[in-house]
Amino acid sequence: MRWLATVADSPELATQITENIENVTQQISKTQEYLDKYLPVAIGFGLRLLLTVLLFLVGSRLIKLVRKIVRRSMERAGADVGVTQFMDSLIRVLLYFLLVMFLADGIGVDTTSVMALVGSAGLTIGLAFQGSLSNFAGGVLILLIKPFKVGDYIIYTSANLEGKVTKIEMFYTTLLTVDNKKVVIPNGTLSNSSLINVTAEEKRRIDIVVGIGYTANLKLAKEVCLNLLAAQPAVLQDQNNMVVVDDLADSSVNLKICCWVQAEDYWTVRWDLMEKIKTAFDENGIEIPFNQLDVNLKQ
Repeated sequence: MRWLATVADSPELATQITENIENVTQQISKTQEYLDKYLPVAIGFGLRLLLTVLLFLVGSRLIKLVRKIVRRSMERAGADVGVTQFMDSLIRVLLYFLLVMFLADGIGVDTTSVMALVGSAGLTIGLAFQGSLSNFAGGVLILLIKPFKVGDYIIYTSANLEGKVTKIEMFYTTLLTVDNKKVVIPNGTLSNSSLINVTAEEKRRIDIVVGIGYTANLKLAKEVCLNLLAAQPAVLQDQNNMVVVDDLADSSVNLKICCWVQAEDYWTVRWDLMEKIKTAFDENGIEIPFNQLDVNLKQ
């Protein structure tokens, strides 16, 4: 009760307390007005945002389902693997673009204005994505002309890259090298460059050049090489396999050993023959010349 007496004895204190109470009351009133005005808007936006996220997740699942159906349909129709991969990546981009535009319209974004803006900025966007458009066109050319397909082993001579084609997508082609490295090359570059398709044909010829000394028995060397070709089970014996003198070099007679194998056996047979030729030449006393330096000292 003492503080009441103090307030009663001090009119200034009573006035200050009254002003403070009025200020608090005003702040409460303003807060209530803000809540009444903006809380429904915030709740509505939050609900729309939550619904948008849920719709995006559902739409993503539907897009995956559509892509799966399209892939299976193309596989049943016997479409090339590269065509299937290209169409799959194209459908993915288009469907996700449509989904994003649909969801943007749902949360209040004026998609008409956005499309108009994109259309008016078409030239700028085209210049900015010139490389991507070139890659897309290159992918279409690759699928139409078919210089290679998924599963082929190609050599990209300009960049000294080679490997097995594992994917042909909308903008890029993926190679897998023999040492299991993944190489991604833009389609626009591939479609405008020289390529070597190693596995385009079922059969491939192995050419091995080996030198023998001028004093070596030439007939024996050729006979040894022909016997090795005849004994190699992966060599196609019905083809024109031969051993010929390819060059009379400065320090050696160069023999060219030619044989045909299935494309997938190329490297296995080549490496095996290289080893066996060296062993057989050593056993028969056939010299393989090598660079050497003779030093004569005079006193």
